[in-house]
Amino acid sequence: MMNALGLIEIPFFSITALVADAVLKTARVCLLGFETTGNENLMIKLVGNVADVEAALATAESLAEEMGASAIVRCISKPDPTLDGMLAFPNAQNPLYGGRDQFLPTDHPKPENKNMSNTQQAIGILETQGLTAILEATDAMLKSANVTLVGKEKIGAAYVTVIVKGDVAAVTAAVDAGSKAVGALGKLVAAHVIARPHEELTALLPK
Repeated sequence: MMNALGLIEIPFFSITALVADAVLKTARVCLLGFETTGNENLMIKLVGNVADVEAALATAESLAEEMGASAIVRCISKPDPTLDGMLAFPNAQNPLYGGRDQFLPTDHPKPENKNMSNTQQAIGILETQGLTAILEATDAMLKSANVTLVGKEKIGAAYVTVIVKGDVAAVTAAVDAGSKAVGALGKLVAAHVIARPHEELTALLPK
């Protein structure tokens, strides 16, 4: 039984991933996943004791503000058990834009006999508004450095995120090249490198 439920609603997948990574590293909480809202916002769902959840929410608010985004946060102490049905439900692809309704650790099970090196690699996150822009940026990233394409995520309204992985220097070079390649093709929402992503964040991503 959970002691407290933490909810963090912020814009864009790229910012959501960075905030989730930060709160997992600064508070003893467990990440349930992300849920899309039908626009650019996503909700991070966390569980833990009240003090840890509140610490996570404070970190989320501070980091979101640093990145120029607003965060709606809430700690629900001892949530009613019937709330579980609103938190845990079957995932689906949204027919309107082809993205996942939720980002869950069960979406991409870790292959058997796979070593843990994936969690030790840096990840690069580049998000645009515009499909042409993200494809051009992805091509530039893959050509500019020795990185591996992790996957593409959509949250609607033509917001698309591409994630690559590799060593920190390569990922940094790739993200820089991808950012420059967007140009006038679309809107560059964000471009970030996470040097050592938390394993609960990487669990939400394709392997």
